[in-house]
Amino acid sequence: MREWNAETYHRVSNPQFEWGTVVLDRLRLRGDELVLDIGCGTGRLTEKLLQRLPRGRVVAIDLSSNMMQVARDYLRPSFASCIQLAIADAAALPVSGRADAIFSTATFHWVLDHPRLFRSLHTALKPGGRLVAQCGGGANLARIHHRLDRLRSEPEFMRHFESWRDPWEFADAGTTAARLAEAGFEDIVTSVEWSPVVFAAADDFAAFITNVICRPYLAYLPDQQLRDRLIARITEQAGEDTPAFELDYWRLNIEARRPDST
Repeated sequence: MREWNAETYHRVSNPQFEWGTVVLDRLRLRGDELVLDIGCGTGRLTEKLLQRLPRGRVVAIDLSSNMMQVARDYLRPSFASCIQLAIADAAALPVSGRADAIFSTATFHWVLDHPRLFRSLHTALKPGGRLVAQCGGGANLARIHHRLDRLRSEPEFMRHFESWRDPWEFADAGTTAARLAEAGFEDIVTSVEWSPVVFAAADDFAAFITNVICRPYLAYLPDQQLRDRLIARITEQAGEDTPAFELDYWRLNIEARRPDST
């Protein structure tokens, strides 16, 4: 479940990249900080972060070795002297009191234990260090997940999903603010915003959901024919929506700071 088709993700993840550039603009930097990029993926946003740190360093962290390999190949030719890449669990970071800031997009919803995650982030930051992040939250992707859940209960698919467990945590703004405060953060600002994505054609939609949204479902299916049928069914249903091929994304925005003396 932790592995991705990283090369394809690098090509199709424009929605995540576009959201991430907006989040990155919220992170105020002098240019000489040490910043943790949590869930760096294939490094597209990490590159933008590094460009804002001409005298600083980035530790880019992801749990997927496939993502890390693509990120390493993508970033090292230009940024070898100012980046460190590490495979690590965001909820158990191997860093303590060193980071000036933490940046993350499209990652925290894959961590099921948010209280543990926020304690890990708090520990990794220096006193006064800032957290700026975004992930899925609230009713994120409720329509397609409802359809997928109906499909996995049909006879064709049902026996393969007997051990299914939702692999995400889509928290709301209030719950997240409370969890951040309990972890020791202050100056907390959280919100959930509607960020729909519409694809131009069925093939574009199918390629995206295969490599991003439906990845956990497809991992349960034992052969390619079943996987293809599931994607075809979901794509057909999405084509009947108005607008067609829309994904109902909701993004949870997070800003917080570790107190100056903790």
